[in-house]
Amino acid sequence: MPNISQRACMMPSSPIRKLYPLAEAAEARGTKIYRLNIGQPDLPSPDEGLDAMRHIDRRVLEYSPSDGFRSLREKLTGYYDQYQIKVSADDIIITTGGSEAVLFAFMACLNPGDEIIVPEPAYANYMAFAISAGAVIRPITTSIDEGFALPSVDEFERLITPRTRGIMICNPNNPTGYLYTRKEMNRIRDLVAKYDLFLFSDEVYREFIYTGSPYISACHLEGIEQNVVLIDSVSKRYSECGIRIGALITKNRELRNAVMKFCQARLSPPLIGQIIAEASLDAPRSYSIHTYEEYIERRNCLIDGLNRIDGVYSPIPMGAFYTVARLPIDDSDRFCEWCLREFSYDGATIMMAPASGFYSDPDKGHDEVRISYTLKKEDLRHAIFLLGKALEAYPGNTMHKQRQ
Repeated sequence: MPNISQRACMMPSSPIRKLYPLAEAAEARGTKIYRLNIGQPDLPSPDEGLDAMRHIDRRVLEYSPSDGFRSLREKLTGYYDQYQIKVSADDIIITTGGSEAVLFAFMACLNPGDEIIVPEPAYANYMAFAISAGAVIRPITTSIDEGFALPSVDEFERLITPRTRGIMICNPNNPTGYLYTRKEMNRIRDLVAKYDLFLFSDEVYREFIYTGSPYISACHLEGIEQNVVLIDSVSKRYSECGIRIGALITKNRELRNAVMKFCQARLSPPLIGQIIAEASLDAPRSYSIHTYEEYIERRNCLIDGLNRIDGVYSPIPMGAFYTVARLPIDDSDRFCEWCLREFSYDGATIMMAPASGFYSDPDKGHDEVRISYTLKKEDLRHAIFLLGKALEAYPGNTMHKQRQ
């Protein structure tokens, strides 16, 4: 039998989705699962988008332009203008989700063996997209004890080699919920300018910032306009993960032309998704305010509950709808699997994402999990209760050993 590719062998399993078979088996046993593992919002999508879907009146569901409908791209310029992001429709390419935007950016900017610096813990699929492009991620590790703040410029510069081509950030951050400060963004800008790097900036959570600190987009940074590649998606802000509509935005015309070759090869982004996304941009301000306020309450509920559990610590996330929590456990992969294989309390258990999958270093993240607060508060409270019970029962609880 022929061997599969080396690239496929190197491709990591998703820490978010790899436990699904265990979850399905637990549900088959009759166990209720509180899913804290995935950033799937449960709040309703905007009525404007749903109405557009219900009233599609087309006799042919045709290809769209490879860069997406111009009407959608023009409408997006007004949306970005609210955030002082000044772009034209020609700067925007519609993609099949934000994931394709990252993949196409890497494919267009990076040669095999090129390196990109990524603060970790990081969204796990960045590693998968880098492998797909033949590129190498050079991680710069942030610490839960420092709230996942960026390391110093010196630490960044120690990682820069002749093969370094870019820096990838997620702001606000998935999985930590960290929001980069103006000072940190300026430090990144200076590095990008000094070494003439690309700055790939994933900003799909800009609506969800829970602090008085301003949102600093990579597009706000002066002097590196040609270096910036902005990644965006409607998935989170409109609870529309399933329509798979994202965007790649750059003022670099040469890069846009290169990305368009990949867009043409995959033909077109989703037709139905674009119709829904364009209509959703008309959602009233009240929709965004309600969503924002709900996530603030959920965040407070989760963080307060987590930090009341003996041995558990989570910093307060300043954005997105995730946190990385440190648990008194021997191994996060083993613990998350155990919760689904062996643990239940009153017929229920929890599903989390082991944080080891958000680090390149196999020695990192083994006492951490990523938790999403996309469940309603009542369910979050019960999930926190179940986490406490699971930690009490888990054989690999490190606090048990300390007490012996």
